[in-house]
Amino acid sequence: MASSDHPPSRFAYKADRLKPLRAFCQVTRLGSVSRAAEALYLSQPAITLQLQALERELGETLFERSGRRLVPTRAGEALYELARPLVEGIDALPAAFRNQLRGMDAGELNIAANSSTILYLLPRIVERFRQHHGDVRLSLHNTVSADGTDLLRADAVDLVVGSMLDVPADLVYEPLHRFEQHLVMPPGHPLAGKDDLTLADIGQYGLILPPKRQITWRLVDLVFQQNRVPYTVALEVGGWEVIKQYVAMGMGISILSSICLTEADRGRIATRSLERFFPARSYGVVMRKGKLPSPQARAFMDLIQPDLFVRRDYYDSGHSER
Repeated sequence: MASSDHPPSRFAYKADRLKPLRAFCQVTRLGSVSRAAEALYLSQPAITLQLQALERELGETLFERSGRRLVPTRAGEALYELARPLVEGIDALPAAFRNQLRGMDAGELNIAANSSTILYLLPRIVERFRQHHGDVRLSLHNTVSADGTDLLRADAVDLVVGSMLDVPADLVYEPLHRFEQHLVMPPGHPLAGKDDLTLADIGQYGLILPPKRQITWRLVDLVFQQNRVPYTVALEVGGWEVIKQYVAMGMGISILSSICLTEADRGRIATRSLERFFPARSYGVVMRKGKLPSPQARAFMDLIQPDLFVRRDYYDSGHSER
């Protein structure tokens, strides 16, 4: 039998190490080549060849005879301690995989989104997700986009749903919906029926805007600055329902995405499209580049749009979207 003082010869079964390890474990457990052959539905010569190849590979004698029973040597006992969990794990893989598939609906899903996305875009999607995946604990984190991407990078959330102006190189953004920007004002406001509305006309009135960290404020400032039109912010406040209420009360005018306009707003505020001056805002899904989505995240995204991030190479560099 091969000695550990000499380099082992080429292992004839290197292409499939599992077979000889499985045969070795069965012989150790049953104490017989013939019984191991029956358990594995193999011939006795096949089992013997696998054991001999394993001994040549390791350079150790693995069995010795005790009466009619084969018992492992000291080296065999050491190998059995190492090989048994590996063989059992591989043999149990199909059943474990099926259990994993059955359990994909369980677990949790964390999504970061801004208030307008949670309030206006996600309700129907969340409702459908809960109907199909009731076992998943879904958490919606109300954050501005910058905080949402920080959570995404820290693996605190699975994905971000919302709007982005510029996409960092380590993220990928798939825009799904586009909404025009609208001027909102109280009914009867001078700008409601003014012909040939201009940015200068809007700049004469105090604006009610969300906090500066939010994309809407940045977009409004960018457009006015690029056109060299002065403007004033009369009130800065978070929450689009609050902003629309203050507009309806005559505290100022505002600029918001049409995603925030509902049937309930008819009559209490007047609106005008600002398509001439402002680019349409896109809303979509943000993920870390190169990270595969969890089954729960994949199921959620499929409700938004099937095969999202599948049809394109999301290892490409990030791009800018509005």
